[in-house]
Amino acid sequence: MAKKRKLGKLPKWLSNEIGIDLGTANTLVYLSGQGIIINEPSVVAVNQKTGRVVAVGAEAKEMLGRTPAHISAVRPLVDGVISDFEVTEELISYLIKKAQEGSTRKLFGPRVVVGVPSGVTNVERRAVRDATKNAGAREVYLVEEPMSAAVGIRLPVHEPVGSMIIDIGGGTTDIAVISLGGIVRSKNLKIAGDKFNNDIISYIRSEFKILIGEKTAESLKIAVGSVLPSNPPLEAAIRGRDLVTGLPREVVLTDADIREAIGPSIDNLLEAVKGVLEITPPEILSDIMIRGVYLVGGGALIKGLQPMLEEYLGIPVNIADDPLTSVARGTGIILENLSHFEEILIENEDELPLHR
Repeated sequence: MAKKRKLGKLPKWLSNEIGIDLGTANTLVYLSGQGIIINEPSVVAVNQKTGRVVAVGAEAKEMLGRTPAHISAVRPLVDGVISDFEVTEELISYLIKKAQEGSTRKLFGPRVVVGVPSGVTNVERRAVRDATKNAGAREVYLVEEPMSAAVGIRLPVHEPVGSMIIDIGGGTTDIAVISLGGIVRSKNLKIAGDKFNNDIISYIRSEFKILIGEKTAESLKIAVGSVLPSNPPLEAAIRGRDLVTGLPREVVLTDADIREAIGPSIDNLLEAVKGVLEITPPEILSDIMIRGVYLVGGGALIKGLQPMLEEYLGIPVNIADDPLTSVARGTGIILENLSHFEEILIENEDELPLHR
């Protein structure tokens, strides 16, 4: 049996408590006693000549696709996991410092709870834990994002009642069935917001022979993206480079174009949800049929996704209140009562006893 962790709380004046939803697209930070105080894009701009960080968050996102040769704006997290350790460390360090601005200097470093995608490997967990510790955290606890989201939207995670969460983020979609403080069945997909953006870029390139950037695709998805026909049709004008002439060109796209672009990815997402339900124990399945499925994450805001899922699955689908902040709110609730939520935290391999 693993030994119990000591989760004794230091007084507020000695140490801050911070919750981080470390996302591929955006990172949210919760400060105990104040709520969510930071919501910044997970982007870092680095000067390649000096190795120095030029900008982080919203300021760095503005630079995406607009930087000179010696500056690169990078996303240090790909598909929900760390792809560039040093840059992720800089990002977390910046967020922890910013979260503690304005509060008096504490004697100890903060205690931090970080949300990670379900099913990440031990190596990926260790990378998150090490990056957070190196950024100044005193203690680091990891929680799976769908579990944190369930806590954040006040689902009865400790009770013998089945709940299903679909967390559609930027890099990954987490589909999880939760009961009795644990994840019963789960699936982690690389089909999420970034994949939809790439689908839109590829579609416009092949159908209109126009090259657009990631930011344009993102704004197009938000403005006219819909998985069901809209009445009246949604329209938006986009500008890009004509691949034939090499000159700038503007075209008008409708929701039908975006639907065609992201259609195959949406179909794969629906199949994955169905696949998780097919392997869910029947008792829990009956709970989900009554209580419904809960949609969280930025992808929950895609127009028409809720009714489409309801029709496809034949069970109620609920969009959580403020789905973008569900995971971050969950980390905050966990921080406020760590001992109560101890069993849902991911075990720290360093603390496991060695069985010989």
